[in-house]
Amino acid sequence: MVVHPSFPTKTVPAFIAYAKANPGNINMASASRGTPSHVAGELFKMMTGVNLMHVPYRGDAPALTDLIGGQVQVYFSNMSTSIEYIRTGKLRALAVSTATRTETLPGIPTMAEFVPGFEASTWFGIGAPKSTPVEIIGKLNNAINVALASPTVKARLADQGAIALSGTPADFGRLIAEDTEKWAKVIRAANIKAE
Repeated sequence: MVVHPSFPTKTVPAFIAYAKANPGNINMASASRGTPSHVAGELFKMMTGVNLMHVPYRGDAPALTDLIGGQVQVYFSNMSTSIEYIRTGKLRALAVSTATRTETLPGIPTMAEFVPGFEASTWFGIGAPKSTPVEIIGKLNNAINVALASPTVKARLADQGAIALSGTPADFGRLIAEDTEKWAKVIRAANIKAE
């Protein structure tokens, strides 16, 4: 969760109080309707009871440009796209939406420290056709886990504010199923429709 440095609050609790005192007067950017930044913002709205005005953009770049320019006030951006703006002071991070604090910005609290149960992470994974032989899936999984354990890969991901999550194909299947159920509830509750 990032805001323009001139935004009058510096913490999540102060942001929530300010938003409740100014319902509908804070513009929340997203990379587009239904994107991770949009549904993370909708989850925040649902869990805190604040009323933010959603402003969809056509990608992260224009959303960040307008946030830096002060046209919108808050953005639930991916850390990889906003980390340099945070480091240079062009944006202020109020919280990370991951379950734990990041090594890259250890002084930034998690959203769950203020909004219990809040977690919104973007992840990337590798899939294969359903008919791929189990032994091939096993070899690919092993090679991917070895690569993710590499200090070079870990350092490169950390530099972008990301972490490596290794595991089994079953672990990945559970993550997909859990996130599909979680975000489907948010999408239904926020009445988000495909464009």
